[in-house]
Amino acid sequence: MRLLHAGVDTTVIALWLGHETATTTNVYLHADVALKQKALDRTTPLGLAPGGYQPPDTLLAFLQNL
Repeated sequence: MRLLHAGVDTTVIALWLGHETATTTNVYLHADVALKQKALDRTTPLGLAPGGYQPPDTLLAFLQNL
């Protein structure tokens, strides 16, 4: 995980770990929530602060009443 956070390419990590293919190493990408959030933050439109979705109170109230 530290290598992924440092920006090391997954093909290089696959070679170091002795994986036959880089697809085996992709399991680590699916397990790392922080890495996913960092990628999502990079896609934030200009002028908006990065962060998660905050539903309005009316939606939360509706869901609680289900």
